[in-house]
Amino acid sequence: QVQLVESGGGAVQTGTSLRLSCEGSGPSFHLFAMGWFRQAPGKEREFVGSITWDGRPLYGGDFAEGRFTISRDNAKKQVFLQMNSLKPDDTAKYFCARSRDGLGRTEAKFYTLWGQGTQVTVSS
Repeated sequence: QVQLVESGGGAVQTGTSLRLSCEGSGPSFHLFAMGWFRQAPGKEREFVGSITWDGRPLYGGDFAEGRFTISRDNAKKQVFLQMNSLKPDDTAKYFCARSRDGLGRTEAKFYTLWGQGTQVTVSS
């Protein structure tokens, strides 16, 4: 069964960094764009960024530009989200998702496979 498993979350202090990983399965991982979303308690799910099958990133709002970096290793079937200069507003559960095709997209409806998420908590 094809699945996605996130790891790398944790409780950190403001200004530190975390690197989230998402490990996929199945023979066609390299064909799909992958996305990262996050959801904080009481808030809607938010697009963080995506990466096309061939490694072109697309980032969400201003919060991601300059602080977050998405990358992938198709040989290892992994996608990464490097988060630097973390802030309390970054506190959320972060989800990895597989797009329906190889294109990077911002809307969750285009993602057909989701992981269980990994919690990131940033304290001031």
